[in-house]
Amino acid sequence: MRYFCLLAALFALPAHAYTPGELRGDCQAAEELYANQKNSDPFQSIRSARCIAYVAGFADGYAVSDYLAGQVGMKLNAFCLPNDPDLSRRLVRAVTIHVERVPPNTTMSTATLVAGALAKAFPCTESLEPKK
Repeated sequence: MRYFCLLAALFALPAHAYTPGELRGDCQAAEELYANQKNSDPFQSIRSARCIAYVAGFADGYAVSDYLAGQVGMKLNAFCLPNDPDLSRRLVRAVTIHVERVPPNTTMSTATLVAGALAKAFPCTESLEPKK
């Protein structure tokens, strides 16, 4: 019985493969990379790449979801990314700003934080209400 209670307690805790604290540190490393601050530490390069890849993958996943929703007549409209050659840098900056404002012990998922950051930084101007 004790084993079962311990197992139940472990599964009750939120588990995140990529924590908000890791995201914060990784995106700060990416900001330094974009600011051309040279760093010979390969770990910092890996951290910055992880942030850039996570945020870009999140945005691409959202784009696919939006496309598929459009195929059935829906529009997600959570955020609208501009067609910008510097978009990767802007995505990382938006996430860094948002994550730095969140308490370090947050229980929010990393995906929720990134979604909130992109929604604030790149709001859609198009209304979901039908035009009259």
